[in-house]
Amino acid sequence: MKMVALASLAVMIGLLAICAAAAEPLPLTNVEEESNDEVMSTLSPDFHQGSCPQLPGMVRAAVQDALRRDVQITAGLLRIFFHDCLPQGCDGSIFLDPERRFGPNGSLQPRAEQLVEDIRVRVHAACGPTVSCADILALATRDAVNLAGGPFYGLSLGRQDSLRPASSDQIGILPGPTTPVDTLLRIFGGRGLGDPADLVALSGGHTVGKASCGFIRANDDFSRGLARQCSATPDRKQNLDVVTPVAFDNRYYVNLRNRQGVLASDQGLADHPRTRNIVNAFAANQGAFFDQFARSMVKMSNIRGAAGEIRRNTCFRPNGPRIVSSVADDQLDILLADSA
Repeated sequence: MKMVALASLAVMIGLLAICAAAAEPLPLTNVEEESNDEVMSTLSPDFHQGSCPQLPGMVRAAVQDALRRDVQITAGLLRIFFHDCLPQGCDGSIFLDPERRFGPNGSLQPRAEQLVEDIRVRVHAACGPTVSCADILALATRDAVNLAGGPFYGLSLGRQDSLRPASSDQIGILPGPTTPVDTLLRIFGGRGLGDPADLVALSGGHTVGKASCGFIRANDDFSRGLARQCSATPDRKQNLDVVTPVAFDNRYYVNLRNRQGVLASDQGLADHPRTRNIVNAFAANQGAFFDQFARSMVKMSNIRGAAGEIRRNTCFRPNGPRIVSSVADDQLDILLADSA
């Protein structure tokens, strides 16, 4: 009887693993985590100088190598970093399921996610488990921007990796391609990015981004033409900067000024009274854009996360045991009881 039960247990575990891989992500529960000011107060540019002095060079070399093979890595890292920081702070929770696959996160770039994990493996092999996935993501994003032609900016380090993913409500604040500017300003303001220049500058990351054809605004001749072109090719994505799509520059703002924005949320920045003049200033002066982008990225990188850990085994799960769904737990408990 015990052998039969144990065999059934093995089959059940296998089936659960297959179902988990194939199933849609389950809705996230609302979990309140206490923000830890002490964690953020320990952030310092020299945090890893004693334990891993080669960290900056290792990250930059890995990003440089990745960009040689795929210029879209910059856009991928920028989007992952933004989606990590905005919901519950820059804490690496974006790499945890189900947050990683929930809602807008389902289209994050797998190659950029894997790059962060690959860097973690190399860094931990050289220095031991002293550097968080959150710190590696922040550094890799900074270097990818700089290597694509954008500004270099200093970062404080010492972030910890979250023990759990963000909740569905927290992820729900992430803006979409049609989010009105007033809503964008409110979302950013609620995360310590209350200067309208923060919103406009961080939106400039779209200078190297792409979007699915269905997100093109298609409300004038220019955008309708783009939508027709884009949808004619299956699986194609549209460059958000239609002139210099792989260079990190200010052309995105020139395009907005010329009514060549691809997304409604982008073009709205050129029309809204609180953001219009900033768009025009960045279109006229790339240095002004770079300066503000660097300031805004540093501000966003310092959004507080909760106390956590350094993930030792992989960026994609915490160090502790993995959580199994309650349905799976019930089935396993029955089988284990039968085998006792």
